[in-house]
Order: sequence, then C-alpha cells, then structure tokens
Amino acid sequence: MHMSDRHFSQHFETLAIHAGNTADPLTGAVVPPIYQVSTYKQDGVGGLRGGYEYSRSANPTRTALEENLAALEGGRRGLAFASGLAAEDTLLRTLLSPGDHVVIPNDAYGGTFRLFAKVVTRWGVEWSVADTSDPAAVRAAITPKTKAVWVETPSNPLLGITDIAAVAQAAHDAGARLVVDNTFATPYLQQPLSLGADVVVHSLTKYMGGHSDVVGGALIVADQALGEELAYHQNAMGAVAGPFDSWLVLRGTKTLAVRMDRHSENATKIADMLTRHARVTQVLYPGLPDHPGHEVAAKQMRAFGGMVSFRVEGGEEAAVEVCNRAKVFTLGESLGGVESLIEHPGRMTHASAAGSALEVPADLVRLSVGIENVDDLLADLQQALG
Repeated sequence: MHMSDRHFSQHFETLAIHAGNTADPLTGAVVPPIYQVSTYKQDGVGGLRGGYEYSRSANPTRTALEENLAALEGGRRGLAFASGLAAEDTLLRTLLSPGDHVVIPNDAYGGTFRLFAKVVTRWGVEWSVADTSDPAAVRAAITPKTKAVWVETPSNPLLGITDIAAVAQAAHDAGARLVVDNTFATPYLQQPLSLGADVVVHSLTKYMGGHSDVVGGALIVADQALGEELAYHQNAMGAVAGPFDSWLVLRGTKTLAVRMDRHSENATKIADMLTRHARVTQVLYPGLPDHPGHEVAAKQMRAFGGMVSFRVEGGEEAAVEVCNRAKVFTLGESLGGVESLIEHPGRMTHASAAGSALEVPADLVRLSVGIENVDDLLADLQQALG
C-alpha cells in the first residue's frame, strides 16, 4: 500500500471515498481513470514506470481498488480478483499443500463448498465440517494437519454467527490461519482482521459493488509477507480483476456505508414483520434478540446487515410459491445490490450442497433486502405469503 498517513486517522465513510482515490496527476480527474491497457512502455530495459509492465501483474485502476479495500478492512495488502471463487482458489493453493487439512463451516456458501468438495479434494487436501458458531466444536475439528479454519459470519444462507476472536484463538493455538468470508457483513459492519483473522475474503459482486453490474473477488491480509505470497500466486495463476470491473467496484465502495445503513434498517423491519406472520415458522436474522448469535453479532458488528432468511409452513413447494409470487423482490441469485432479491437456496444457490452436511432446509427462503421504500417491500412479502 502507498497511502498517506492521513488515511489512518479518518473514519470509514471518509476512507471509502478517498483511500486509493488520488487525483489523476495528468488531468486532475478526481476519479481514477479506467486504464484499459494490457502493456506499458518501459523507460529502458527493466525500467518500469510506476512499477507497471503488464496488466495481469498490475494495473493502476486495480491498484486503486486494492488500496481502497486494504484501507477499509484495516489490512496490510488487498488483492482484487475476477470473482470471489477465483480469490478463494488462489488463497487455498497459496496456503495449502496435498495432505493439509481445513475446517469449513456447516453453513457455507454453496460455491465454496463445491470448491472444497469437488476441486480441492482432488488435489489431496482434506477438509471436515464444524459448527463454527461453537468455538469448542472448531477446536475439536482441528487436527495436526490443519492449516486453515474457514468461517462465514453472517453465514450464507442460515445467517449463523461466529465469534471471530474466539475462533481466531482456537486456530492460532493450533498453528493454523483463520480465513473469514466477510461478504455478508462488509468492512463497514465488521472488520475481522481487527478481531484476529488472518485473511478476509470478499465476493465484490455483492455489497461492495452494490449495483448487480460487476463480478469480482478480493483477499485482504494482515501480514505483509502473506500478502506478497498471495500476490505472486495471483500473478502466476492470472484470475485478476479487469480495469473496468475494478473501476465499478471502486465506485461502489464510495457509497457502501450509506447503503449498508439502509439495507440494515430495511432488513430489521422485514425480519420483525416476518416473526409475526402466521405462515412463517422461523426467521433467521442476527438482529433479532432470540437469534442464537445475537449477542456475538452485537459485539462484533456495527449493524446486522441486509440478509434475511425464513422458513414457511407447507414445505418446499410453499417456499417456491412465495418466491414465484414476489413482485418487487426480484427472483434471482446473488445478493447485495440496491434492488431486493428473493430466492430458494435449496434449488438455486445451494443446490450443490444437496445430500451433504451442508444441505439447507427445503422450506427456506432467502432475501437480499435492498434499499427501496420498506413499506413497498413489506407489502410485497405479505402478498407473496398470502
């Protein structure tokens, strides 16, 4: 990172707008340009101007985003990738060797589970599942071969909460690193590195981009040496964020704080309504006082986010019907955009976990609550539930 010291004393909202966003030295443009370029003129053989030679290795627009991400997460190094799974793949192949072991959560994103179950396993890496909301269960799952403990908090799609500090201690006691997928919370609501995590993972596609118009991923690390090692593998493997995608995410992070405030406010009101609806059998939202992770979430998060899941009476077909009846909520995968989305995890985002320890309930509906007028969202859910 090459940020001035003034950034480190500024509040999140100010960092989001200014970190990495230095004015263009040629024109004074206040937004970093899109450097849609593959190669760079060198000042003599080996004389790299600004350190740039080829855009897989580094690109000024991507550099701006990576500095912004590192600042927002309080990390030493940020790296931007073509997707969240590209970031995860690079991380795993950097940290692990055949024969190593990873503890993964019993409530993980379906794509992450697929990466472990169908790809990493073939490479000779072992993994086992634990309820990461219970630090004792994590300790019990760790083996002498464990090199990493992987958590999502809040988790996808059951909104489980992990005590990051407690699980970091468990991992570090065993000589393992803690990886936290912070996609649902974002660095505005939660900063895992400050709680002891070693690596933060993001799908930039979601809240960081915020407008359902870009696919990207990121890794942010606390240790400079690990950051350099990841950067080497990022360049060697090549799944980097392109300049236009980087520019779109950088635009998105500027409004992250105000968007997350509205997402959280709307989601809280929706969760409250759902708890009182006769057709809803369970509401999963860490902002609810009866959520088993509520106290931990309140301790480590600024607010409770925009994701709400709920279960309906009538089973799978009833849940699918609710999804199909929604009008303001768009039926679609992904999450974190300004528009509200609704989906059936069992048939959509988490179909790859069917038949495994991570299989989700068939009567589950997941909401990505947007920033529309909450009264319109409440009315839509009420008519969809019937």
